[in-house]
Amino acid sequence: MPPSTPDLADQFPDAVQVLSAGFFSFGGREAFGGQAQTVKCFEDNSKVKELAATPGQGRVLVVDGGGSLRRALLGDLIAASAAANGWNGFVIGGAVRDVEVLRTLDLGVKALGCIPLKTDKRGLGDVGVPVEIGGVVVKPGDQVFADATGIVVLPADTLIV
Repeated sequence: MPPSTPDLADQFPDAVQVLSAGFFSFGGREAFGGQAQTVKCFEDNSKVKELAATPGQGRVLVVDGGGSLRRALLGDLIAASAAANGWNGFVIGGAVRDVEVLRTLDLGVKALGCIPLKTDKRGLGDVGVPVEIGGVVVKPGDQVFADATGIVVLPADTLIV
C-alpha cells in the first residue's frame, strides 16, 4: 500500500505539489503510486496505447490530454494491457471510457471525466516530456501518488520511507 497523500504532504511540505481538485477515480485500485512516465497528447491515445503495452515496472502514466472531455484517452483494452504489464496506474488530464470494466481492473485510474467516444489514432503525442496537469508540472521520473484524498507529486530524488 503506498503512503497516503496527507502523510506525504505532512512529511514533505516544502517539496510536495498537489494537483487541483476535479479528478475522479475510475480504476479498481483507489490508492496507487510510482515513478511518473509522461505523455502529452490531445484526443489521440496512440502513445498511451503503445506505452501500456510495455513493461510498467510499477510506474504511473501521467497523461496531459489538454483537459479535453470530448474523446476518451483510456478504455478497457488499453487499461487491461497496462495492468497485465505491471503499470500501477494512470493520471489523465482528460476523459476515459468503459468505466464499468475499469472498476474491475487492479489498476489505479484518475481522470477528469468519462465519455463513450474513442479517439482517432493518428500516432500523435510526445512521450517523456514535462507535462502540466491539474496545475502541476510533472517531469518523467517524478513520484506520483493518488488516493481518495487527492493526487500529489514529489521530485524524483525524494526519499520516501
